[in-house]
Amino acid sequence: MIGDKLVVTDYHRNAAKQIREFLADRLGKQPLAVSVAGESGCGKSETAQCLADLAAEQGLTWFILGQDDYFKLPPKTNHRRRQEDLTWVGPSEVELDLMDHHVAALKTGQTKQVEKPLVYFEEDRIGSEQIPGGPYDLVITEGTYTTLLQNVDVRAFIDRNYRQTKKARLTRGRDPDVLFLEQVLAIEHDIISKHKALSDVVIAAPADEQAPSA
Repeated sequence: MIGDKLVVTDYHRNAAKQIREFLADRLGKQPLAVSVAGESGCGKSETAQCLADLAAEQGLTWFILGQDDYFKLPPKTNHRRRQEDLTWVGPSEVELDLMDHHVAALKTGQTKQVEKPLVYFEEDRIGSEQIPGGPYDLVITEGTYTTLLQNVDVRAFIDRNYRQTKKARLTRGRDPDVLFLEQVLAIEHDIISKHKALSDVVIAAPADEQAPSA
């Protein structure tokens, strides 16, 4: 997504190392797809980039698919839709089937190019971009609902709830309405927290955040 910013810390680097360790016996031997999921602000994008950096250090090819590019509506429009109807919040906001299709395409290299959506945050619009079709050694998907993708081989989950990640979310500066967003995040929490049980790798919260979950 154009207009997003990453704030990478040692927490994200260590999370990526945990995922790489889990992949160690398979990484580089066959194309793999990994999902990095969790609640808003937990560090999915940063961890995905750190994992990609580790793959590059091994001389492997990689590509990151961010869920933010696959929302059916652009960010500000989607926010207004949520304000009109809170039942809009959930996986149905996202073109997960299309994202899943692109995961498979990038793993197999079945097409020379893949046309994927590309969100322009400030302009509140969804465009598109052409990307090389692979195959890639590592396809990384990151986003709140990416655990639900069928074509990923390994599912990683960052175990930080929306109360624990409030400071990180404010740092990214993407919350247009903090009070309303808390309502949205509570709904997302009820959905996403169940995905932990579906995951292969669970990344614990930082030590200073480890308190009883909501």
